[in-house]
Amino acid sequence: MADIAQLKKIMYVEDDPDLRKIVAVSLAAKGGFIVQVCDSGEQALKQVGEFQPDLIIMDVIMEEMDGLETLGELRKLPEAEAIPVFFMTSRVFPKDVENYKKIGADGVIKKPFHPLTLADEVKELWKQI
Repeated sequence: MADIAQLKKIMYVEDDPDLRKIVAVSLAAKGGFIVQVCDSGEQALKQVGEFQPDLIIMDVIMEEMDGLETLGELRKLPEAEAIPVFFMTSRVFPKDVENYKKIGADGVIKKPFHPLTLADEVKELWKQI
């Protein structure tokens, strides 16, 4: 089990600008996290080394480079290979979740989510790592 005190910095990767704002505010205001927002997998790959997040939360379906491909590329980077990743998606059928975990996701957050409880949900998933 992961120590919740170790979770301070979260990188959030999402191509929808409205969701980026909602999630960033929710995680910062309700969870007290430092949040780095990226609008694409490519941007996440460029910024992960500099930001050094404790956790990456990422949409599965994104333009150009989806979450699955981004996760694969992150695992090739020495500075990101061990960072836990949670997918945030509406595709949460059991076989989908099983597939996400098989390729290396540490948790799945279901969309739609409630902004007031999102930080608590992230903390609960973090404890299960």
